[in-house]
Amino acid sequence: MSWLEQLDTEKFLLFTLVLTRVSGLTMTAPIYGTKEVPLQIRALLSVALAVLITPSQWDVAVEYPGNTLNYMVFVGAELAVGLCLGLGVVILFSGILLAGQLIGRVGGMMLADVFDPSLETEVPTVARLMYLVTLAVFVGIGGHRIVMTGLLDTFATIPLGSGAFPVSIAETFVVLLQQSFSLGIRAAVPVVLALLLSTMVMGLISRTLPQLNILMIGFGMNAMLGFAILSLTLGAGVWAFQEQIEPVLDLLLESLHTPVPP
Repeated sequence: MSWLEQLDTEKFLLFTLVLTRVSGLTMTAPIYGTKEVPLQIRALLSVALAVLITPSQWDVAVEYPGNTLNYMVFVGAELAVGLCLGLGVVILFSGILLAGQLIGRVGGMMLADVFDPSLETEVPTVARLMYLVTLAVFVGIGGHRIVMTGLLDTFATIPLGSGAFPVSIAETFVVLLQQSFSLGIRAAVPVVLALLLSTMVMGLISRTLPQLNILMIGFGMNAMLGFAILSLTLGAGVWAFQEQIEPVLDLLLESLHTPVPP
């Protein structure tokens, strides 16, 4: 008897559904789904997590799909749950990138852009710095463990193969976008205001002393002032991120814990 005949179809179906839900998180969430990690490592992590989680789901009764189309519907529903959890955290991090881009544009540091592999585009050096600092804070406060705990909780609130999905997730994403934008503005305001005041002062100096080449001095002054204010306020921006991340995760997990059958 071949190994295919010995394979338990129901258990294999459970494993594929668990793997799909886990993969949605590990391919999008920070730390787990960052592009700096090779795709092979992320795939191995997904399989390892699925192997660990699947035995806890042996008692779950999953309706046999019957055909490929129904199976793809099951897979799509499981993938959506993992993606929603991962993308919710990504939206929060986008606020920090917004703050860095604002600082870079106002400070005239756009010429020092670096390639961000997670976004697959060039971003200001300040944005990359702030993103890495907040990512370290995210790991330091155990955000990656909270996200994984939330994923495990979804197996109890949204059973495998049920097709249930929280209809409130769209409203949750709108709230997350608002909070992310607010976080970005709060983190960028001190540096942006200082740079705007500096530009206004240099404009007044150029009107008073026309013979002074203020254009040559302005870029260097703005860069030095921007880095000085950033060094003083970076901690405050990270603190605001730290205060924001727990309510955001609670909101996201709460929306995923209230499924509504389709």
